[in-house]
Amino acid sequence: MAYIIDGNNVMGQTPGWHRDKPKACRNLLEQVAAFARVVRARITVVFDGAPSALIPDGSAFRGVKVLYADRGSDADSKIVRIVESSSDPRGLTVVTSDRHLAFIAHSRGAAVLRSGEFRRKMSEAASLAPVPKPEQDPAGQNTEEWLRYFGFLPDDDEVG
Repeated sequence: MAYIIDGNNVMGQTPGWHRDKPKACRNLLEQVAAFARVVRARITVVFDGAPSALIPDGSAFRGVKVLYADRGSDADSKIVRIVESSSDPRGLTVVTSDRHLAFIAHSRGAAVLRSGEFRRKMSEAASLAPVPKPEQDPAGQNTEEWLRYFGFLPDDDEVG
């Protein structure tokens, strides 16, 4: 399953998001990336406005493709073009609460999921995600052993 997400629409479900849009964008991308890992889905998020310097158009954020509306256009128009250009629109789920976009996406064969329902799905997936284990040294060794291995510290038998 592949998701095409109306980013600003989903962010709009969070009170106060407009006060710090870059932070809201990053928070959404982090949540979406975690969701994508749990459900093993391909996800594209499309935002209105100019691309971010930190997360440019066409880049990937932890496996999530990030796109922005074309200059002088909006994210909805870009999402419609993505659906229309898909070889399998029935394999797409468009996430939006915009009625017009939902109508067009559905009429082109894509499934539609309202933003609030998608947020609930992300919350459910987060509760199913495995708890990450604490980071360990790849070889089970400590930093001093690695420094010694790479010659930054003398070997134990050389000290004397």
